[in-house]
Amino acid sequence: MADIMTKEELEAELTRTGALMEGHFLLASGLHSGYYLQCARLLQHPDLAERIGASIAALFPGVEIDAVAAPAVGGVIVAHEVARALGVRAIFSEREAGVMTFRRGLGISEGEGVAVVEDVITTGGSIRETIEAVARLGGRVAAAGCILDRSGGEANLGTATPLRALLTITFPTYGPEGCPLCAEGMPLEKPGSKIQAR
Repeated sequence: MADIMTKEELEAELTRTGALMEGHFLLASGLHSGYYLQCARLLQHPDLAERIGASIAALFPGVEIDAVAAPAVGGVIVAHEVARALGVRAIFSEREAGVMTFRRGLGISEGEGVAVVEDVITTGGSIRETIEAVARLGGRVAAAGCILDRSGGEANLGTATPLRALLTITFPTYGPEGCPLCAEGMPLEKPGSKIQAR
């Protein structure tokens, strides 16, 4: 297994790889923020991705896990690397007709223990939808984890399974109507993969 990454190392890599961005951003949740975490910039480096996967896997000692699932697109590499560290398979969910589901022949057997992971969590919406997709197939959500929890531990996953994060960061977020960055006239950027212009 790859070396575990410390919080200090992760913070340094977020800065070095340009994954932590400053500006005026529209988040996938619809909220605005002066900070954006683009984990694709971090995960494009296979050595870092492997260490991050091993570090998330280490958050689940003694937990029986048969598969690792994540929402596409951001969580796919995370699921793959966590699964590699655990020696299990990796699967991903994607939206079909507006509902998160497992496609492409990927599935879960009744009673299988599934760790559901993500790159960045703000409100927990995508990971919660993936947890619901696991439950619909009869899987057992055994663990939930992410690289970065930017909710400050407040994300609601809709399950008793606690979220474990390598790093918890609280950045201020704003509704569009009360955003001070909008009031300053700063251009709004939409860097995420699933964000639609509003």
